[in-house]
Amino acid sequence: MSVYRVAVVFCLLMLIGECRIHKLTFEGDTRRQIGLTTFGLLKGGRINVNVTRFQYQNDVGFGISLDKAKSEGVSAYMENHNEKCALKDDLSKVPESYSTIRFIMDFHRGRVNFTRLGDDLHTLSLATSKVQIGNDSLPLLEEAPKKYSFDFQVSVDHDDEEGLYNLFFHNCYGYESVSAFNLTVHIEEKNGENYLSAGEMPLPYLYGTFSALSFCLAMVWIVVLRRHRESVFKIHYLMLGLLFAKTLSMMFHAVNYHFIALEGKHEAAWAILYYITHLLRGILLFIAIVLIGAGWNFIKHVLSTRDKKIFAIILPLQVLANVASIIFEESEESDPRYTTWKEIFVLVDLICYGVILFPVVWSIRHLQQASKVDGKAATNLEKLRLFRLFYVVIVCFIYFTRIIVYLLKITVPFKYSWMEEFFRETATLFFFIYVGYSFRPASDNPYLRLPLSDDEADMDDVVVTFPQNETTTRLHRSKENSHDLD
Repeated sequence: MSVYRVAVVFCLLMLIGECRIHKLTFEGDTRRQIGLTTFGLLKGGRINVNVTRFQYQNDVGFGISLDKAKSEGVSAYMENHNEKCALKDDLSKVPESYSTIRFIMDFHRGRVNFTRLGDDLHTLSLATSKVQIGNDSLPLLEEAPKKYSFDFQVSVDHDDEEGLYNLFFHNCYGYESVSAFNLTVHIEEKNGENYLSAGEMPLPYLYGTFSALSFCLAMVWIVVLRRHRESVFKIHYLMLGLLFAKTLSMMFHAVNYHFIALEGKHEAAWAILYYITHLLRGILLFIAIVLIGAGWNFIKHVLSTRDKKIFAIILPLQVLANVASIIFEESEESDPRYTTWKEIFVLVDLICYGVILFPVVWSIRHLQQASKVDGKAATNLEKLRLFRLFYVVIVCFIYFTRIIVYLLKITVPFKYSWMEEFFRETATLFFFIYVGYSFRPASDNPYLRLPLSDDEADMDDVVVTFPQNETTTRLHRSKENSHDLD
């Protein structure tokens, strides 16, 4: 595991860079359309774009489009441009609901022609730092032979101009043949004095609040462990470690976003601390779920062979998922790796959550068999009901945090995109509370209740086993209630 952590820290040191102050460089790029940035602008917000060192092979249709949307869902209009350049559309056929500004480079006349579409963008303030802006054009300067530059600033001065703005670069010749270009783009995005997008502005306070709530849960859990020392297993301490990892992760995330809001970029130290604790939290979460689902320490003191195989699968996948998350979160939207690593993260994350269900299913099957044994039916039926509910809760947790939350993100107005994180973290918090309450160290917990018989069966066949000298009162099991993994 130490090798993985060193690799992750190295990736962080290489990847951490500017967040809301972008410097994008493209050398010999042949893509037809590149998403440069996405930012939610409120009244008083602005985007500064400075294009420099632009070189091309074929003088056919290069430009930039600034599209406005109300949410993060991709518009059907943009989806239709996989095989056709958006800059060459017939303006009369563009949907009235579509709002965009197109900047098309005219190298022969030395200018950038721009066209506004959408009533809410006709009054959008456009400016340039170099020469007086025209009614429908910007100056295109040749800073060196065959190297061009231009810049513009978009400012939101009215309420109806607020929205989620998407900046794209278009290479129209790339739809017909391969056409390479060189380009450097400097982008600065700001809402007043805040560098965060409109939907991200509440996040520092949100993460700080959840950090405090997680810390409170950890304190409550410590009290529970102290009150029921005779029933405490090692996995209960693992659950405590998970709560502290969650607390630190949220705290570092809040501080990191605070510095982004103030300075427009990460503070490297806080970002690294966040990703380390985020990785640790993810690993501890999956270990805890697998161990609880397998019944380790509760109803058996060693893991079966297939339980160990689950760990052999889940731990490397969880490390890969967290590394993929780090890479795509720290990559620029224009980076080809962004989409690739995002897809890898989604796939591996779903595989991880799918795999952790197997130990729960196996435990349910064993308890169904054990419930048929005379003298143990009542106890095992209670445990069976608990495991079935645990299975349902895990499935609901996965479905809500991975599907419902995503649908919410692409549906709600751009100002409320922070609700994605709010509902995900709220669901995670309630999941922790449920697991802690259901598997708490208490004598009245059916999951921890002793079997009615002293007989012990093989671990792979019947999972209800305890040390032989463990008494029903648990008064003398302080040295017997914890066992190391086999």
